[in-house]
Amino acid sequence: MSEKTNWSVVSKLTLLVLVSWIILAIIFGIYDLNISIAVVDGTSTWGIFGADYGELPGYALIGIALATFIGGYIKNLKFQKIPALLIIAIGLLFVFDNDYYTGFSLIIPIMIYTILTWNKDWKNYRTLAGIISLLAIIHPLIFVQITKILCGRVRFRDLEVGFTNFTPWFLPPGLSSDSKSFPSGHTAMGWMLLPLLIAVKDRKIKDPYRIVVTTLVIGWGLFVGLSRIVVGAHYASDVLFSTGMAAIVTILLYKKLYLKRK
Repeated sequence: MSEKTNWSVVSKLTLLVLVSWIILAIIFGIYDLNISIAVVDGTSTWGIFGADYGELPGYALIGIALATFIGGYIKNLKFQKIPALLIIAIGLLFVFDNDYYTGFSLIIPIMIYTILTWNKDWKNYRTLAGIISLLAIIHPLIFVQITKILCGRVRFRDLEVGFTNFTPWFLPPGLSSDSKSFPSGHTAMGWMLLPLLIAVKDRKIKDPYRIVVTTLVIGWGLFVGLSRIVVGAHYASDVLFSTGMAAIVTILLYKKLYLKRK
């Protein structure tokens, strides 16, 4: 695919994401509460599973990306793997603090990744690792956390009887509230896998590997987002804004670090 064609496809994709985002934002701005009333089930097994495990693949990928990005600047292949040991050490700290889920989500995937790529040059993966690392900083770390504080939206499961303190996404309570519903942090982490689609973009559409990767990435992001609505932790708009932001940031980073470089 030529560079001009690539730019055209990415531009159309960007427009599609923005238009879809605007339309759904309007719809959810009207029906957010009704959607939650209709679907929330605090005892949902798959909803609870999403709450417990939804962020873990994102943590694993961020750890791998940081180790790869930093290690890729080291010429000696064996020394390249030192940052991975540091990430594993961080995972051990989580384990010692009894946060076993986060700890082992860092330790096990990075160990497997390091073993499988022991004789490979991480410099070749540095650009993709950089996109994943930047996405983690821009989206879950900065956008989500700051917006949560500024908006102070009350979660559905914490609403008063009669839903009297419900607020639409465009009229948040603000700093006066200690609530942090908008946007969804779990969903942001669920979409951390999105940059992996870049790795399979040049394969044929019917390529089994591309189909599997695309299905897993998009399926996991949707699953985590929907699970947050089902358990009453977030509204549809909370999930929408985390999803839209993940898509736009990924596309912009791809254009900046891949297309412009080419």
